[in-house]
Amino acid sequence: MGTALAPPVYTVAPFVAMLLAIAVCPLWVTHWWESNRNKGIVAVLLGLPILGLYLTEHPGALLAMAEEYVSFIILIAGLYVISGGILLRGDLEATPLTNTTFLAFGAVIASFIGTTGASMLLIRPLLQTNRERTRVKHTVIFFIFLVSNIGGMLTPLGDPPLFLGYLQGVPFVWTFRLWAPWLLMVGVLLLAYFVWDTTQYTRESIAAIRRDRTQLQPLRVRGVLNGLWLVGVILAVAFLHEPAREAAIIGLVILSLWQTPAEIRRANGFTYYPIVEVAVLFFGIFLTMIPALEILRLRGGELGVREPWQFFWVTGMLSSFLDNAPTYLTFLALGQGLGLAREVVDVPHVVLTGIAVGAVAMGANTYIGNAPNFMVKSIAEETGVKMPSFFGYMLYSGLVLLPLFVLVTFLFF
Repeated sequence: MGTALAPPVYTVAPFVAMLLAIAVCPLWVTHWWESNRNKGIVAVLLGLPILGLYLTEHPGALLAMAEEYVSFIILIAGLYVISGGILLRGDLEATPLTNTTFLAFGAVIASFIGTTGASMLLIRPLLQTNRERTRVKHTVIFFIFLVSNIGGMLTPLGDPPLFLGYLQGVPFVWTFRLWAPWLLMVGVLLLAYFVWDTTQYTRESIAAIRRDRTQLQPLRVRGVLNGLWLVGVILAVAFLHEPAREAAIIGLVILSLWQTPAEIRRANGFTYYPIVEVAVLFFGIFLTMIPALEILRLRGGELGVREPWQFFWVTGMLSSFLDNAPTYLTFLALGQGLGLAREVVDVPHVVLTGIAVGAVAMGANTYIGNAPNFMVKSIAEETGVKMPSFFGYMLYSGLVLLPLFVLVTFLFF
């Protein structure tokens, strides 16, 4: 397989099978699928044909994806482990206003400590605050929308595709241009959540409300030193290149594990299960999606994508199922090859805006659109929240997010 020829379409089959396994196994073989070992077996079996193909035909592509996967997992794991050493404890009254404030705060800090860092810092205290309530699922879903995805839009530190764009030459401050779509989406979602949660709150039993009001504790923070290690990760991502970046993150993780008392992580309910689940599933996704991304790179022009709104929707919808970082780069390259106005990294500002907003925001469409999505789902289920299935979650995202994305299209593209 030469680099000038796209791989055959049938090579996408393992990737499609990987997506189907993630979608249907939790429904059909629930107990079997709970084991990360079994997820790993599926990932390896589906990945072996692609591994064999690219080892013999195009090892360079395999090596590039391996490097990206390692960097991805080290960054995600670093933020997960370090933020897991910060214990934000307390049990506030789980009113709609309290929950909305949690989500708003998370949507702001996600751009500065990353969607993974913000998600891991806030999901446990939010679940703790809502532990007396019986209707919590919608809160976790909106948390994924706002904190795990859309919130991380304002800096290259917020989400991996924006960081890759920065490495490609997009100025660091350019992402602040996305403040208008960020503000619109965050504002609309917070308002929708407040109305939704208010309705759900009125349906809680009197006993649940009474327990919630009598079991209050002020917010307290332990493990504050981990905040310094998080800043270190941010600086490493911003100023270092591989492998120094990854070495620095690993060093900061070791410092966090060494300096943080074990009881803090125990009180946090910290386990390695969610990050292992992400590592295993995304190993299968990264490996099997190589042909799909290569087909997009080499034959993407046949899609007829030229207008900003088309870049927004195609980048976004593919980012819902592919990893949004390489998808961002693929459509950036497509835009650069169209000979349009060379305003920023050889594309018009509005085209890059469409690519960036689509890659970040539409990662919220599925559980696999962005790594924190699965981690938040896993943590919520560990605490007893019954989360929707793969397709059940897509029903929520379709009803809530797709109309919002249509509005964004008309206003900005």
